[in-house]
Amino acid sequence: ALVLKTVPRFSKERKEEDDLPYEEEIIRNPYSVKCWMRYIEFKQNGTMSILNMIYERALKELPGSYKLWYNYLRERRKQVKGKCIMEPAYEEINNCHERALVFMHKMPRIWLDYCQFLVSQCKITRSRRTFDRALRALPVTQHPRIWPLYLRFARNLPLPETAIRVYRRYLKLSPENAEEYIDYLRSCGKLDEAAVRLAAVVNDESFVSKEGKSNYQLWHELCDLISQNPDKVNSLNVGAIIRGGLTRFTDQLGKLWCSLADYYIRSGHFEKARDVYEEAILTVVTVRDFTQVFDSYAQFEESMIAAKMETTSELGKDEEEDIDLELRLARFEQLIARRPLLLNSVLLRQNPHNVHEWHKRVKLYEGKPRQIINTYTEAVQTVDPMKATGKPSSLWVSFAKFYEENEQLDDARTIFEKATKVNYKQVDDLAGVWCEYGEMELRHENYEQALRILRKATAIPSKKAEYFDVSEPVQNRVYKSLKVWSMLADLEESMGTFQSTKAVYDRIIDLRIATPQIIINYAMFLEEHNYFEESFKAYERGIALFRWPNVYDIWNTYLTKFIDRYGGKKLERARDLFEQALDGCPAKFAKTIYLLYAKLEEEFGLARHAMAVYERATQAVDNTERHHMFNIYIKRAAEIYGVTYTRAIYQKAIEVLPDEHSRDMCLRFADMESKLGEIDRGRAIYSYCSQICDPRMTATFWQTWKEFEIRHGNEDTIREMLRIKRSVQATYNTQVNFMSSQMMKATTNATISDLAPGQLGLDDMKLLEQQAQQLAAEAEQDKPKLKEKILFVRSVIHPPTHLASFTLSSENPTADQGPYPQSISEY
Repeated sequence: ALVLKTVPRFSKERKEEDDLPYEEEIIRNPYSVKCWMRYIEFKQNGTMSILNMIYERALKELPGSYKLWYNYLRERRKQVKGKCIMEPAYEEINNCHERALVFMHKMPRIWLDYCQFLVSQCKITRSRRTFDRALRALPVTQHPRIWPLYLRFARNLPLPETAIRVYRRYLKLSPENAEEYIDYLRSCGKLDEAAVRLAAVVNDESFVSKEGKSNYQLWHELCDLISQNPDKVNSLNVGAIIRGGLTRFTDQLGKLWCSLADYYIRSGHFEKARDVYEEAILTVVTVRDFTQVFDSYAQFEESMIAAKMETTSELGKDEEEDIDLELRLARFEQLIARRPLLLNSVLLRQNPHNVHEWHKRVKLYEGKPRQIINTYTEAVQTVDPMKATGKPSSLWVSFAKFYEENEQLDDARTIFEKATKVNYKQVDDLAGVWCEYGEMELRHENYEQALRILRKATAIPSKKAEYFDVSEPVQNRVYKSLKVWSMLADLEESMGTFQSTKAVYDRIIDLRIATPQIIINYAMFLEEHNYFEESFKAYERGIALFRWPNVYDIWNTYLTKFIDRYGGKKLERARDLFEQALDGCPAKFAKTIYLLYAKLEEEFGLARHAMAVYERATQAVDNTERHHMFNIYIKRAAEIYGVTYTRAIYQKAIEVLPDEHSRDMCLRFADMESKLGEIDRGRAIYSYCSQICDPRMTATFWQTWKEFEIRHGNEDTIREMLRIKRSVQATYNTQVNFMSSQMMKATTNATISDLAPGQLGLDDMKLLEQQAQQLAAEAEQDKPKLKEKILFVRSVIHPPTHLASFTLSSENPTADQGPYPQSISEY
């Protein structure tokens, strides 16, 4: 028992002994914060009362130390953590904070901790007052540290009025955070003030949304807010606000009009809503806005009808209710029926110079003459020809045709007369009006009047102008319109005199506006009236006007008509015409003229002249038609002079034609010689042609030669044919390009098809080299085997140079002349 009683005393003495160094240090340096902090750190694990006593002693000596106050208050708050907020210890800590703020009232951290501590105690009034004291005590630059905690505290209060007053004060310091206040007002149901604040934000051009919203988005939120809550928003003039938005945001008119109408609908002012919809569909200028407004309007009418039907079914049938319901249904049907017309109005407001839309508007009024006349009148007054989309002249023409269909010719003429005075953008528009004017008179058999109209249109104005001179009005340029002149020429041919028609055609040519077809028509007209020389003069005038290729049709018709007229009577003149036509004639058009020329010589001239023409034709025509020209030449030569005359022609054709056509000529040449019994000549031709016939590509040729040898040859000639075939094949095998293609073809299935492009490896290259060696070995094997030990062969193989000097011989080729004959003359 004695031992137990003495242990606490010794422990207490031991602790006091441990404190002595710190106490002595404090006595020596009572104003040193480090000394006190070391002592506090040493006592950190001691009892709360001792620790608090040391803090109090330190603060009594150093009341202005922020470090001591901050650590002391933090330690005191930690000591009551988890305890009931009703305990007296909380009040003691509150008093400590108050004492600390006597010296630390400029320290925002102390204020923040104190306010947060009070908020955790649910002391609303005291917390609010402490927040206010903090804002008054701290400089303005430190207020942003206080306000977030203050606002969070205010938002969590069950009294919105307190938070509203706090936010109002806050917005005076930070007006850029108005969106946060507006969101809070909407969440607590204070929509009137929310609308007022949102309207102020929208009107402030310098406001920048922290949420990244544009001014239009804010405006749209305002419209939705005030239109969907008309009973809660009383401080704003909704109609004026939304109409202000209509002038401000012209690209979103549809939504704003719908918002305004929705406001009146929710307010119960249905007639005002209907007026708003009507005004909207008559003012919007885009199809998108019109679609939004019209769909909303139709939905509104449907809902009104549905509500009326429900009311009628609940209250029973009544005559007045039925009449009202019928009226609503009729109004809805009329709205749906008006949609195409309203949409057309939108498009015309978008572009009043759109001719196509004006025509569509007239079709919509079909069966309503008065509206059609008003529409046409409005269209021709509105459309500016210089800005028009489409042909503005079609409006005048359709307007006049409408009067014509209703048998009001005088009114139609009046419209046409006015149409001819309009300053169109294109001469073709005015020409079309004049032509339609004349055609209307023709439809009513007023032929003289039609002639007068077109003569008036083509009359030379007082001030001449070029057709494409845009600086002059179209009325001064229409006299050069071929469209009007062509119609006048047709009318003169049908109803005028010969002299008047001729004068019209002459005038067209003098104005230099004629086309090849006009020239041909003029000549045909003169020919019909037996003025043949005059028609030929017309052709000559046309030829002087145009160049190739436009003059081709004129020459073709002129030459044909001249031959038909004179035949061989004026042969020299005809020859001069043909020579003139062929002078400068492109190869593309030469064939027809040469054939006409040759036909003339065959029928009325000399055969040798005809052959000379054919000879020239084979050189002058286009390369694609040369083969056909040679065929005609050979046929005509055979008919006139006999088949033996064609040998020289065949030789020339084989020389100049490409390989594919030359091959065909050789076969035909050899066949002809065979029919004449010249077997050796035929064999020589086959031998020569074999030089351009790869056995792999032209199996038909070799089969034909084989059949020829079977019919007319013997074992030696067939063996010689096979020898030549092997030689030709070997020649083609040794050509570089051919070998490359064969190697690629041979290795495609085995190797190359399995590899991506550009990824051939070393093994694949070796494989290609092996293939090349194999092909070279095959070529060596295909060479003819020598029966004798020594055989002299040509060292260089020359291709044939020219066939003009080739002559056919009946001698057989000898074995020492190489693998195949070098020219036909060697035979």
